[in-house]
Amino acid sequence: MSALRKLLIIIVLAAITPLAILTGCSNVGCTENRNSIPIAGFYSYRTLDPIVIDSLAIGGVGAPADTLLLRPNGNAGQVYLPFRATANETQFYIKYQRKELDYPELYDTLSFTYTSVPYFASEDCGAMYHYNITRLDYTTHLIDSVGIVDSLITNLERETIRIFFRTADPDESDDPNEPDEPETPDENL
Repeated sequence: MSALRKLLIIIVLAAITPLAILTGCSNVGCTENRNSIPIAGFYSYRTLDPIVIDSLAIGGVGAPADTLLLRPNGNAGQVYLPFRATANETQFYIKYQRKELDYPELYDTLSFTYTSVPYFASEDCGAMYHYNITRLDYTTHLIDSVGIVDSLITNLERETIRIFFRTADPDESDDPNEPDEPETPDENL
């Protein structure tokens, strides 16, 4: 091999090496979401369809009073429920802040018990926690049931919890003692 060819190979390698090192240190290979936070979706127990709820406030039990995860001034079909990495249980309250439902005896509570597992994603992403849900308890005032789609909570952006609310059809009367409207006779008979 000629000296000129060896020199050319050394120059090319010298130019490529810093580029390889720089691209290896970028966070292009890191996922956008670096936190493992479960997403809970809202569903109708009656139809099993996703629903959007208004006037709902959700917060962490034991968290500062002004720390709401979901504020009652809008419509929501999902909510993030962050777990505490330093504990093995996190509780959330659900308050219904519509006039006819805003009573403490109708508030619901979700209690998740889990194990926190430190997870080293990569040099670019660093470390994070994954959570493995081992137990779920909840009250059933306006919630009918809660389902866990996947007990392993990772940093993937996906719904892992489903909350099924008791819902009514828009046609239904709010008063169970109110008689049904009488049928009107068909005038064509």
